[in-house]
Amino acid sequence: MKLKYLFPLFIATVALMTSCDDEDSVTLLKEIQVSSSYVSLPEGGGSATITVTAQDSWTAEKVVTKEDSVKWLTISSATGSAGETELTFTAPSTIDGRTAEVLLNSAGKTQRINIIQGLPQISEATVEEVIDGPDGKTFRVTGVCTAIANTQYGNWYLTDETGTLYIYGTLDAKGGKQNFLSWGLEVGDEITVEGPKITYGSIIELVDVTVIEINKSLVKVDSVENEVLPIEGGEFTAYLTCKGLGVSVDIPEDAKSWLSISSVESAGEEVVVKFKAAANPGGDRNTTIIFRTIDDGGKEYTTETTLSQTGAIVDATVAEFLAAEVGDTQYRLTGAITDIRHETYGNLYLTDFSGETYVYGIEDFPDKGLKVGDIITIVGKRAAYQGTPQVGGAVLESVIPVTAATIAEVLTKPDSSTDYYMVTGEITSIAHAAYGRLYLKEGDSEIYVYGCSPGYGATGSDRDNMLSIHGVEVGDELTVIARKGSYQGAAQLTNGFYFSHESAE
Repeated sequence: MKLKYLFPLFIATVALMTSCDDEDSVTLLKEIQVSSSYVSLPEGGGSATITVTAQDSWTAEKVVTKEDSVKWLTISSATGSAGETELTFTAPSTIDGRTAEVLLNSAGKTQRINIIQGLPQISEATVEEVIDGPDGKTFRVTGVCTAIANTQYGNWYLTDETGTLYIYGTLDAKGGKQNFLSWGLEVGDEITVEGPKITYGSIIELVDVTVIEINKSLVKVDSVENEVLPIEGGEFTAYLTCKGLGVSVDIPEDAKSWLSISSVESAGEEVVVKFKAAANPGGDRNTTIIFRTIDDGGKEYTTETTLSQTGAIVDATVAEFLAAEVGDTQYRLTGAITDIRHETYGNLYLTDFSGETYVYGIEDFPDKGLKVGDIITIVGKRAAYQGTPQVGGAVLESVIPVTAATIAEVLTKPDSSTDYYMVTGEITSIAHAAYGRLYLKEGDSEIYVYGCSPGYGATGSDRDNMLSIHGVEVGDELTVIARKGSYQGAAQLTNGFYFSHESAE
């Protein structure tokens, strides 16, 4: 990897550092003053101290572009009182230069402190080398724009032969933000950018990049028809402009079984490519089609478009849903609401006999009147947040209301094949461990539970062994959801399933 040292920046930095040595107070603010507004830290790690003089209490904060982007810098105190205070900045060693900015706020005024450690370097790198490199380091990388996520801030994806990188923020030609459209960047263009690397959660990014060069693609997709095809299949059309030597089309291997090229027509630079999609017997599916061309020198240019096809909704248990890959396939899940985390958005936990999953919101949740214990059926996509599975884009299909009731109240209810009750009581005895037949008592009232499965939806042998699966014993307080029934005149709970329990210990 080649390293390019920024000699002009180095000279400017040295000049600033030299001037800082001579200044007693670099600010004209009377409310808060500092002995130096530029702080240089050793490249091998260490500390530097300045004096803060304030007329009132003050706070210190690091300027961050994203979460933890300046975690390498430690400030001795985040607050101070009136008078003189020594403020120390500390950083571990670094093999690459880095900078930061700290704001001192007091009495409505702000003093800026510029921090520099080592000599900033820019590395020419592949995407793979950026991903493997350290956070805070500035990289120069060249690749193709494969997708644009935000046209105001300039969030997009850069891809080369080694991988794909997320660009979070693109500066305009004057270094300004929120002016991405001024570049006229399009999917397929080759672009060289410089920017610092950060890791945000599990996403590796270059932040607020500077554009070095844009090489416009010789092929681009102008428009498409039927980008979302119905379940029965149909025709998808892409309209291209190609200034290169012909167009080739790449259909991914996993889509060749259902997608094919039906025709290619060209007139000058205008190219029309038509595709035929077969009927879809499975869940939702999508693919990315790549178009390629070359110039007179053999340099390759690419652009791409996406195609989706609606599929059948897949009925799944929670365990099957969790094992599925993140994607656009729609899954139908049924289970009991065990916890509601957000009453407005409908963020909740859904549980069946096979497991539990987080549902990241249900459409129009406040209008549904749902509560903990209700048995619901939803349709949504397999999504994830920082690697944790969740249901995305959930829509409620149906609900079976569950009424919380005491044992005494249930004993007065008529038998029903539709009404469910949530009942809690102490297990006084177990009649059949495998089938979950037991007695629950609450106060002076007791009821027989004629079978309790490990969770909603269990059938066959999956209905067995609730006690051992959940570690339930005599004396524990058990909450079940069940229907009210009777046998030979004696009231009982039937078709029950486990909801929760508290150990007697």
